[in-house]
Amino acid sequence: QVQLVESGGGLVQAGGSLRLSCAVSGRTFSSYAMGWFRQAPGKEREFVATISWNGGSTYYADSVKGRFTISRDNAKNTVYLQMNSLKPEDTAVYYCAASTMYVVVTTPLVHYWGQGTQVTVSS
Repeated sequence: QVQLVESGGGLVQAGGSLRLSCAVSGRTFSSYAMGWFRQAPGKEREFVATISWNGGSTYYADSVKGRFTISRDNAKNTVYLQMNSLKPEDTAVYYCAASTMYVVVTTPLVHYWGQGTQVTVSS
């Protein structure tokens, strides 16, 4: 069984930065593509960023491209999301996701979810 635990969420002013972390249990972390999704109140869960199992490929939603960076440390079983130049519209619960696909950009491809961490950006 794979378990994902997010941390690093919080309240930040517009223009600020946060770094989310997702610690993954299980010795097969390096074989999973990892991703970040988010869900704002009243909206569907949406793709934010993904990274392939070896870190060789990354993809971002257009809304975060140039501001967010996804990375992973396979030695620490952890994936990160560095969020810069945050905007009020980035406010959401952010979820870590794992998939056996090469990358994970849609929710049906997700095999494991974290519990989520709240990010609130004030204007």
